[in-house]
Amino acid sequence: MSHRVGVSGYAVRPPQVRREKPRISAFISADIPKIMKLEPDLVLAFSDLQADIVADLVRAGVDIHVFNQRDIAGILAMIRTLGALVDAAERANQLAASYEQRLATIASATRPAAKPRVYFEEWDDPLISGIGWVSELIEVAGGEDVLAKLRFQKAAKDRIISPDAVRAAAPDVILASWCGKKVVPDKIRKRPGWNEIPAVRNDRIVEIKSALILQPGPAALTDGLDAIVAALWPEPLPSS
Repeated sequence: MSHRVGVSGYAVRPPQVRREKPRISAFISADIPKIMKLEPDLVLAFSDLQADIVADLVRAGVDIHVFNQRDIAGILAMIRTLGALVDAAERANQLAASYEQRLATIASATRPAAKPRVYFEEWDDPLISGIGWVSELIEVAGGEDVLAKLRFQKAAKDRIISPDAVRAAAPDVILASWCGKKVVPDKIRKRPGWNEIPAVRNDRIVEIKSALILQPGPAALTDGLDAIVAALWPEPLPSS
């Protein structure tokens, strides 16, 4: 039976993983000797940012697979590929199909008003807009990404934007997830000229935890998407 022998410091799902598995890497650095002591059959990595870690492990003779998904289709393909790698192809395909059905159901839901215009902020200094799957999930949730053209830029450096670009886009909702750093809405409100933005004026600045939306796997398609839906379509207050 396959199982995980070590995880990165960013692994938080399921909750017991932090208690039960040794942490052997950050995102762009890893303890290679510690990894080797665990004698892994396979190491999984994500993105070009981990290329140096990957190179060190390849030289050490470790089998490794690097995923590079940046959109919803890529996440679903990753699930199916991972299933094939660990001899669970049928289960993985069923899981991916269930996510596809879930996405379709949420995307087809009837919404009570026009699409809210949404700006997603992945980092605050410099400002970086959301990665591809985030932009797509905003649309699945019934919103309109005001910077949708940037979803095709895979590297974060290519999604750097100016504060004036956001001000000009005038989003109705600001979603923020600062890559693990706590979002401070007051800093967003106090940016020069941002008091004119509808999202700021109407106090619609919502933090979504990075573990839910910025990790390139099932969390984004489940709890992350649910968080976006809740932010865009809050339940009406009960009448008094």
